[in-house]
This record gives sequence, C-alpha cells and structure tokens, in this order.
Amino acid sequence: MRKILTVLAALASLSLTNCGYNAIQSEDEQIKADWSEVVNQYQRRADLVPNLVNSVKGFAQQEKDVLLGVTNARAKVGSIQATPEVLNDPAAFQKFQAAQGELSSALSRLLVVTENYPTLKSDALFKDLMSQLEGTENRITVARNRYIKAVQGYNVTIRSFPSNLTAMMFGYKEKPNFSVENEKEISTAPKVDFNPAPSPSK
Repeated sequence: MRKILTVLAALASLSLTNCGYNAIQSEDEQIKADWSEVVNQYQRRADLVPNLVNSVKGFAQQEKDVLLGVTNARAKVGSIQATPEVLNDPAAFQKFQAAQGELSSALSRLLVVTENYPTLKSDALFKDLMSQLEGTENRITVARNRYIKAVQGYNVTIRSFPSNLTAMMFGYKEKPNFSVENEKEISTAPKVDFNPAPSPSK
C-alpha cells in the first residue's frame, strides 16, 4: 500500500510539473519579489521629496506652484497601498502607475526650475539630495525592468498550452505591466518656459 501511495504521489508531482503548475507558482513568487523592490525604490524616492522641497524652498520661495505640485504629487503617491494585491487589479495598478508618473513629472519641473538658481545648485545639501535622487531613479529603472521581464514571462506561461488550462483551473490571470505610454511619459522631462509670451498689441 505504501508503495502505491508513493507512486501516486510521484505521478501527481510529475503531472503538476508537466501542466505548468510549478512554473506558474515560481513565476508568481518572482513577480511579487520584483514588485516589492519596485515599491521599495519608489518609497525611497518619496522619502527624499520633503528634504528636496525644503532645500529648494530655502533659495526659491517664489516657486510656490512648483513646490506645491511636488508636495501634492508625493501625497497622492503616499495614499496608495501598493500591496501585491495591486498586481491582480489592473485598475489599481493603473492608479499606482499614474500617481508615480505624476510625481516624476512634478520632480522634473522642480529640477528645471532649479536651473535658474546657481546658488542653490552649488549648495552642498542640495547637491547631496540630487545625487541620492539620481541614484534612486537609476535603481527604479533597474527594478522596473526586472518586474517587466518577470511579468512578461509569467503572462506567456499562463497563455501557453497546457499551462493555460492549469491557470484557468486555479484562477491565475495575466498581471498588469507598465505601459509603453507611461515609460515614455516618465522619461521625458516636461518643458517649462520662463519667458512670458508677448502681450498682444492693442
């Protein structure tokens, strides 16, 4: 009897392997790990914002709209719970993506503004914060790329036969990914025109 149970267990294990169940489990866990790293790096960036805003405020108090934009964008990012459950809700993922894109744009505007303040750019604290921000942005890019590749692999697995049957049986669905439009948006610094348009002649 024990031998029969051992054989049945071995067959069940082989069946799960061939049907893609184990691959789906492994890839799902990898996505969660890569997602956690994405969230950690975005949080690292958000944590830099208050000090960065205060540093700029000390030299450019008149840039209230830009500073407020960064502060509000950070608040919106902080209001979103970026748990792994977000990965099973395309709408929630889109909301997270949009909030991070908004903060990226707000920070880009802030950095454009700082070009007008040579004293600020030479400030030791500001330079240190900029160095940290640059390093964090690089880590965000790396983390996002890992997540994107993990999701692509997972999505291919659950669409491919016979693992797609297993995915349907156990309720595994495609995971949302960062969109091409979003990638283009966050990599392009918004332009700020400091030269007012000429008034129309009367």
